[in-house]
Amino acid sequence: MTEAMVRGAATPEAMTEAVTEAMTEAGTGAVRRESPPSMIERMTLILDAFNGPTARLTLEDVARRTRLPRSTAHRILDQLVKQRWLAHHSFGYGLGQRALGLGGQDGGHGKIREAAAPLLHELQVTTGLVAHLAVLDGAEVFYLDKLGGRLAASVPSRVGGRAPAHCTALGKAMLAWLEPEQVDALLGENISRFTSRTIGELGTLHQELHRVRQRRGLAFERGESFAGIACVAVAIRGDEGPVAGISLVGDIRTPLENVAPLVVTAARETSQILFPGSAPDSGRPRGRRGARRTSQDSTWSPEMMNRLLALDGRGDWM
Repeated sequence: MTEAMVRGAATPEAMTEAVTEAMTEAGTGAVRRESPPSMIERMTLILDAFNGPTARLTLEDVARRTRLPRSTAHRILDQLVKQRWLAHHSFGYGLGQRALGLGGQDGGHGKIREAAAPLLHELQVTTGLVAHLAVLDGAEVFYLDKLGGRLAASVPSRVGGRAPAHCTALGKAMLAWLEPEQVDALLGENISRFTSRTIGELGTLHQELHRVRQRRGLAFERGESFAGIACVAVAIRGDEGPVAGISLVGDIRTPLENVAPLVVTAARETSQILFPGSAPDSGRPRGRRGARRTSQDSTWSPEMMNRLLALDGRGDWM
């Protein structure tokens, strides 16, 4: 192990890894590959391995391209995902929102806003409620658009603002299409309560996300984020999972089940504009447990809506 490598091992964990790698190479007689001495250089190596905003790499791809030990690459990848420099999907890793932002990209937000704008406008005009468009950003939703009416001033949201994902219908609509492990990694073990109706335990949240999937993507909340406000939302999805969400917001007395089919239609049509010809998953997150959508999923009769809203087996349909 070189002196430079010792200097670069800034933590006991890094020192142990460097010693182990050196001993392994010495014992096997393999040609030694010196890893970059500092964590910053290793992170840069990994980010440079992604040669464009659409690049998708597996852990093995990253280890091979960077010539880093697999365990080292995996640990750094995890940190880069947590800090949103990279994004982890079921098919591998890609550049995250921070990296895309540095490259002059907006993470596709402009394209999403353009596709959803006329549908969002139609929703707001038809219902008179506040229409939102948002994306999932870590443990939060990030609002891309807000179209108001008479209720706009009473809804504490703004374009460019954020809200906790676990207590908003928008957040739950998008979280429902992630693997449970991804949800745990995004939210952590402790989720905060904001009102008496906020879900404050991760296990209870997973039960709620299961109900969202049973309702084929419809997410509701009444007073979970702010007292007196209710919301219905549906995720905009492509083959890789949720990319955004559309919602309608009213006061606590608003019968949102009546406008829920309109939100479903707007989200589906936006998905078709963004991903023509794609068939996002039906009832589960994409991955080893995923299932393809059938043509029946686009049918939202009043009878079907009543059955979906009754799935919870209780009068409260949140």
